[in-house]
Amino acid sequence: DPFTLHQMEPPVSPGDSPVELTVENVESALYQLYFDPDMERKNVAQKWLTQAQTSARAWSFCWALLSPDKIPEVQFFGASTLHTKISRHWSDLPADQHESLRMQLLSHILHFSSGPKMVLTRLCVALASMALNLIPQAWSQPVADMVRAFQPQKPDSEDGSGAKAPQDPQSHCLALLELLTVLPEEFQSSRLAQARRGQLREALAGEWAVVCPMLRQLLQSQDSSNQVKEKVLRCLSSWVGLDVALGESHKLVQDCFTALSNPELFDTAVETIVNAISQPDCQRYVNALVNLLPLVLGLHDQLKTAAQNGDMETSHGICRIAVAMGETHSRVLLEQVDHWQEYLALVNMILFCTGIPGHYPVSETTSSLTLTFWYTLQDDILSFEEDKQAVYLQVYRPIYFQLVDVLLHKSHYPSQEEYESWSSDDKEQFRIYRVDISDTLMYVYEMLGAELLSNLYDRLGRQLMDPQQSVVWQDTEALLFGFQSIAETIDVNYSDVIPGLIGLIPRINISNIMLADTVMYTIGSLAEWLADHPVMLGGILPMVLQGLVKPELSVSSVSTLKRICRECRLDLGPYAQDILTVSQDVLVKEIHKSSQCMWLMQALGFLLSALPAEEILGRLHSLITPHVQQLDTLAQQEPNPANKQSIIHILGMLSSLFTTLDINRQTDGLEGAASPRLTPPQSTQNPVVVVLQQVFTLIQTILSKWLHDSDVVEAVCGVFDKSVRTLLHDFGPMVAQLSEMLGQIYSAFPQASALDLARQMVHIFAGEEHHISNIRSLIEVLTSTTLNIFQQGWVNIHVDILKRKPDLYLSDQLDVKALFYCGILSVKFPETPTVKAASMFFTEFLSRCKDVPSLGDVLQRDGKLLTETILQAVGGGSPRSLTEHFSEVLLSLNRHCPALLSQWLKETLQTPGFPSAQVSTEQKHTFTQQLLREQTNKRRVKEIVKEFSLLCRGLQGSGYSDY
Repeated sequence: DPFTLHQMEPPVSPGDSPVELTVENVESALYQLYFDPDMERKNVAQKWLTQAQTSARAWSFCWALLSPDKIPEVQFFGASTLHTKISRHWSDLPADQHESLRMQLLSHILHFSSGPKMVLTRLCVALASMALNLIPQAWSQPVADMVRAFQPQKPDSEDGSGAKAPQDPQSHCLALLELLTVLPEEFQSSRLAQARRGQLREALAGEWAVVCPMLRQLLQSQDSSNQVKEKVLRCLSSWVGLDVALGESHKLVQDCFTALSNPELFDTAVETIVNAISQPDCQRYVNALVNLLPLVLGLHDQLKTAAQNGDMETSHGICRIAVAMGETHSRVLLEQVDHWQEYLALVNMILFCTGIPGHYPVSETTSSLTLTFWYTLQDDILSFEEDKQAVYLQVYRPIYFQLVDVLLHKSHYPSQEEYESWSSDDKEQFRIYRVDISDTLMYVYEMLGAELLSNLYDRLGRQLMDPQQSVVWQDTEALLFGFQSIAETIDVNYSDVIPGLIGLIPRINISNIMLADTVMYTIGSLAEWLADHPVMLGGILPMVLQGLVKPELSVSSVSTLKRICRECRLDLGPYAQDILTVSQDVLVKEIHKSSQCMWLMQALGFLLSALPAEEILGRLHSLITPHVQQLDTLAQQEPNPANKQSIIHILGMLSSLFTTLDINRQTDGLEGAASPRLTPPQSTQNPVVVVLQQVFTLIQTILSKWLHDSDVVEAVCGVFDKSVRTLLHDFGPMVAQLSEMLGQIYSAFPQASALDLARQMVHIFAGEEHHISNIRSLIEVLTSTTLNIFQQGWVNIHVDILKRKPDLYLSDQLDVKALFYCGILSVKFPETPTVKAASMFFTEFLSRCKDVPSLGDVLQRDGKLLTETILQAVGGGSPRSLTEHFSEVLLSLNRHCPALLSQWLKETLQTPGFPSAQVSTEQKHTFTQQLLREQTNKRRVKEIVKEFSLLCRGLQGSGYSDY
């Protein structure tokens, strides 16, 4: 039983001598690769087999693996090996063997024509690869020769018995088609020089004249099975990739359309037609394209039937063909003025696909395929010179107005019940689909202009004002969605319909959540217009505040309020009280998720910034007092995870508020932006500074309990960081307190957020005379703390990890390369404890390189740098007393990677004058030889290294060479 073979020893012994390359060994390695459950043994087999393929003996053993009594996996490896040899080691084969290789390959392909399929395909790929090596010089008519080889032969009686296995013409035909299909694919995937690629492409394109008529004949023949026809379609697809001329093959492409009526061939035929007509090169063959147009239009009835019956596959396939035709060639077809009606019919067919019945993505997936077509057609129309453009616009503008109707209809939500039954994935796909529709509408606006907005406004007006209309909420939502899509990115400030729209919005009943969401976003998209027409704010703000109290409108209502507070802040005085009251209420009741609370605080920061200076502090206090009181209560309690989240949340809200609360920014972005920043008289302190000073002690209390929690420290630093960035020099009164606190935080428990905040302060205040001493002492604390950790701490931590739990290095998050460099820096330190720790680190590191791939990779790449650094230290770069620590690293290198060390020593020591001008090339050579001999004797290595170190420093006589 051959399966017992996989119990054999691994084919590679651990020593250096590889197992002999015999067919039996290859076979047992293959059994090990495919059937041995042990991953380790599989990997060993895989490595050995890969090496086996590169050896010269592979040319012969591959044929033995292909014999009929082998299992398919073994035969497959034989065929793959042939392909590897032909594609990568072709030059090893003498030219006089080419002919016999070709005959052998052809006879094997014939033999395997009835299967297994995977072996047949690999053999075809091997022959294709061989053809690419010989065309056109040594093999001038490859396709004709291949076709001849596959003609059914007359039975002959060479073996005297007169009986020969009957040949199966169908499987021969399929094998030939497989071969012709992989030939262009192998060309596409081969690594070839530019000139050779051009020469081959031309030769292959010349062969198309033989392939094309044969494919037509097979596709039209009554005798061809579906299997053969499908292979013909795939073969055409493959050759199309070589840019074969559509002029020569359009008749064959036309034949493909007949396959669309055969359900078994439908998918492959679609793929092939789409590939054939999507080649940009087709545009040269205008007549061929014009001849194909009626065939595409002829699919319209099949398309309509499929759409009515909900047959998604068929409508999808036909739509792909129509879009490929319309989109790839819109410019060329627009220019065929004699055929304008046919192209218009194609555009209408694509419009039908855009509006196909059903809800995307649940009951149709076709409409989304058409969206880019509408961009392409519009760009092409608008690229013509003016008089031509006018003619096209006359024909196509009405279609684009229809398109808007269709897109708005397609963006309709289903009923609430149906929508709730959708999976979250369907809902997400529908959301993305609406974004695509939104982008398309925005684009179409360029073509239809103001008339589009008027059109939407009139329809909305009729819906909301006409008592006869019984409106479903989806209709209103879709019109607003269309409006908002355009207003979001196009400056609609000059549109005369906006005042009317703003007047209509309050009449909308927002009891439905989807509709309410879109109303909010629509108001948000008009924020800049409202800033220019503040008189309209009174009618619209109450709706936003009404949305703010509903958790399900959280994202849309908060983001809209934030936009209004940012754009219209100078006109919100009369509404400030209402906005603050509702906002405070929803914050205390915790209606919104954390991230929306942050946005809301930013909105209130904009609002407060623009109020009269004397009002700000009072309003600021009433806004934050409940949160500060809660923070105070939390600060008194013992730390626990729930407290932690609440503390971080409140600190985050303060940070968000201070990000936008800037009383100096009143003139930004307005007409008078050029006037100087309005600075309040210096006697009054900035309200943010007043608040920060009041909560400073509270923050210190929180820090004292949470100093070791980097999330809390980061949140505390965030509050000051945002304030410093916004207030700039107004933050001055806080510098002394904050510098002292930062120094304390960092020396007790160093964290990145503290360093970032310190950097901001240096950036702003280091140049100011009265702050310089505070900043200086802060920097001194940060620096000495950092150096202390670096020297002692990190190395010892990693020595422990390497000893006890090296698999921690398997984490992607751990930057082993950075660690290695830190180790190298530490070797150069003058202090004994640091160098000792670094040497232990490398000793442990090297011992683990075989087990932990990430360590091995770093060693391969940077081991030379380590060797060079150690030699430099030994050669005088470090105090002599440290030499014995360096000798341990060298011993470890020699123990764990002698071959690499030998190479690194050779490369680094050949540099003249390295590591010292005192040693000769000869002495360096002796040192290398002696060192590489010792893999275990620690004492001996210390002597060798010490001796070399003395020589480098010129402290030694000639006794060195007597060893």
